[in-house]
Formats: sequence, C-alpha cells, structure tokens
Amino acid sequence: MSAGGGTKAIVAALLANFGIAVTKFVAYLLTMSSSMLAESIHSVADTGNQALLLLGGKRARRAPTPQHPFGYGRERYVYAFIVAIVLFSLGGVFALYEAWHKWSDPHGITSWQWVPVVVLLVAIVLESFSFRTAIRESNLVRGRESWTRFIRRSKAPELPVVLLEDFGALVGLIFALLGVGMTLATGDGRWDAAGTAMIGLLLVTIAVVLAVETKSLLLGEGAEPAEISAIERAVLGGPEVERIIHMKTLYLGPEELMVAAKIAVPRWETAEDLARDIDAVEARIRAAVPVARVIYLEPDIYRVKTGPAEASGRSGS
Repeated sequence: MSAGGGTKAIVAALLANFGIAVTKFVAYLLTMSSSMLAESIHSVADTGNQALLLLGGKRARRAPTPQHPFGYGRERYVYAFIVAIVLFSLGGVFALYEAWHKWSDPHGITSWQWVPVVVLLVAIVLESFSFRTAIRESNLVRGRESWTRFIRRSKAPELPVVLLEDFGALVGLIFALLGVGMTLATGDGRWDAAGTAMIGLLLVTIAVVLAVETKSLLLGEGAEPAEISAIERAVLGGPEVERIIHMKTLYLGPEELMVAAKIAVPRWETAEDLARDIDAVEARIRAAVPVARVIYLEPDIYRVKTGPAEASGRSGS
C-alpha cells in the first residue's frame, strides 16, 4: 500500500467522522435518543482512531537508532491495535451499556422528532463518500484479491482499518435509523434500545476482527507465497548460487521486508568473486520484490551426508 493512498483515505474518514460526531451529538441533546448517543460515541471513537492512525504513520517514519536498528515501521501495527481496543471499549461496550440502560427505562422520542432522521440520512451520505474513498484507494493495491483476503493479508493496516470502520459506520447508521424510525412509528423506546444494541454488537465484532489481524502483524509475518517464490527465482536465477539451503523472511514494517538466507556457492570461489556474486543476487531480489530492503545472505558449501540417521543432505554449520 502506498503511504499516500492510506493517508488520503484516513483524512477523508477523519473529516467525515468529526462533522458527523458533532451533528449526532446535537441531535442526541435535542431528542435524548440512545441510538443517537451510541452513534455519537461511535463517531467520536472513529475520529480518534483516524487520528491515531495518522500519528502511527508519522512515528513509523522515524530514522533507525542504535536501540531500534531496523527502524520504527511496526509502530503502524501498534497504533492499529490501539484502534481496535478503542473501538471495542469506547464504541462497542458503551453502546451495549446504553442499550441495556434504555431497555430498562424505555421512552419514546417526544421532541424534535424529525432531527434524528435527517441527521442519520445526512450521515449516511457523508459516510458513503468516505467509504467510497477507502474502496478506491484499496483497489489501487488490492489487485485481484477478494476483500476478505485483502483485509486478512494486507501488511499495511491503515486501509483495512478504515474500510472496516467505514463499513461498520454505514451499517450502524442503518441500525440507528431502523431503531429511531420504529420508535417514532410506535412510540416504544425499546426499538431505540434494540437499534443501539445492534450497533454495539457490530462494533465489538469489528473490533475483535481488527485485534486478531493486527496481533498477527505485531507478532511478525513473513512474505506471502508469491513473494517467496519470486525471491527464490531471483536467488537461483544466475550461476552464483547452487541452491538455497534455507531461507526466512519477516516484515519489519508494512513496506520493508527482511530476507535472510543460507545459500550454497561453488567451492572454488575467491572472496572477491563471492562478494561480487552476493551483490548480484541481492540486486535481483530487490528487483523482483522491491519491499525486500534488508537482505542477509550467508554463503556456505552444500554437503550431502549419507549416514544412517540422515537420508537427505543438509548444509554445514
């Protein structure tokens, strides 16, 4: 994912959610609708989340230090995980509490009855524009992947987070509109409580999905199978390497992949030839997989051991 595309989607979502949050809260003060309060808190949480994503992106661009020699790219994962926690606690749990409170003491909307409907319809329009921006920016990097796979396998957390938040916001607005509409039609405030509960369950579900996926990134994910195949072809694409003895990859950040491999080289190479050949292999890897920015290649001599305990060959130390 390009940083510019992710930033554009985040800014669009932040501006939309800030304006929507203010409007929803005014509507809540006029009507005392629990659905409007839940949606107000939801939009406040989303606004804070987008600010956290922008902060994480800025901090991730800091230069490496002796204490953090591989840089700060993973800060984007840390802040995305914080977003999941905020969405769960401030958005989902609060909405569920408010739904229980309203169900225990239901009351209809008796004043400014047209306000919540108008606010929710306007909010749906604004959220649709934000969601469209996130979809457009995601399509630039998604390729032919399904949306589910894109969200699960993307190494850059910002677009999947914004996509899920905007999707949740749109569905939540529909739930709120349903709850408010039925309350206005029947005078029964329990419809408002039911809409609030659905919003809470939706936000908790999205927060759990975000937490699980971001936790995987925090633990450290390797390259995708297609990237591994491309790296292997690049390593073996010249006469310098006889075979790959073993290889490991790790994403240090959304746009920085580390490749570490032990490679078998011809026995007769001089140190000068070996250094030149390794440089050539590294250049091929970077050309094949541009995000492979940190590469460590350990040359070795491949030995075949034929002892009874080992039927297959392996490298020396």
